[in-house]
Amino acid sequence: MVTRIGLVGLGKMGNNMRARIRAAGIEVVGYDPRPEVSDVATLADLVAALPDDGPRIVWVMVPAGEPTRGVVTELGGLLGTGDFVIEGGNSYYAEDQARAAELSEKGVGYLDVGVSGGVWGLENGYGLMVGGDAVHVEAAMPVFDALRPEGPREEGFVHAGEVGAGHFAKMVHNGIEYGLMQAYAEGYELLAAKSGLVTDVHGTMKAWTRGTVVRSWLLDLFVKALEEDPQLAAIDDWVDDSGEGRWTVDEAIDNAVPLPVISAALFARFASRQEQSPALKAVAALRQQFGGHAVKAADPA
Repeated sequence: MVTRIGLVGLGKMGNNMRARIRAAGIEVVGYDPRPEVSDVATLADLVAALPDDGPRIVWVMVPAGEPTRGVVTELGGLLGTGDFVIEGGNSYYAEDQARAAELSEKGVGYLDVGVSGGVWGLENGYGLMVGGDAVHVEAAMPVFDALRPEGPREEGFVHAGEVGAGHFAKMVHNGIEYGLMQAYAEGYELLAAKSGLVTDVHGTMKAWTRGTVVRSWLLDLFVKALEEDPQLAAIDDWVDDSGEGRWTVDEAIDNAVPLPVISAALFARFASRQEQSPALKAVAALRQQFGGHAVKAADPA
């Protein structure tokens, strides 16, 4: 039975996860470079604070890429046979497989977990997609049960497969999220464009949140955003992407799987970052050349 785990990374999600796990009666030793939120001074201190009467479990919640690689490598030198690492960031699944192989040489296990829930996870619970050995999954199940939403375990938790499956599932999940958000956004823009006819755009979208086939938590959140800022005047139209959308499209290409909606949603984010579009300038120039169509002069600024 798990009584205490380590948690590395106490940012927006990690800090809330620590609170939710503790609320379930499991002790958490948290480490973060920021001393004001950390329970211990170093990773070594974290590992030393874990019980040695069973597998020591350390959950890593730091940004994907080099930060995660560095933490996992250091933990590989601190943990021993039978212990295991849970990597809960948004890492690329192939990196999970490489890390698991490296840790396996030291007798240390590895689970990759796609975590969804954002800043609302503390209250609502987190959707968890796990990859790795069934023995490690079973050992960590009290922690997963503490984090997942209330209700049947299969609603909010899945052991998706071997190492890499958890983050692969989360990658696809986030790709779908791109497409859903883009569809709601485009629908909103069309409603707003017809404001002379549809005089209550916010109310229209709020009406969709109950009883319709397009209802979802994402729609609920968008309605909340419109309640706080009806014209979205405080937000610029520049949209970032955190990597999973690109990886999803890359995997689709590698596996010859058509993803027109997700791909278009990703490219729409790229378009949001252009102050001017060279491609559309080219289209305007071509229309003028072949058809004599009117063009607008460039802004002198």
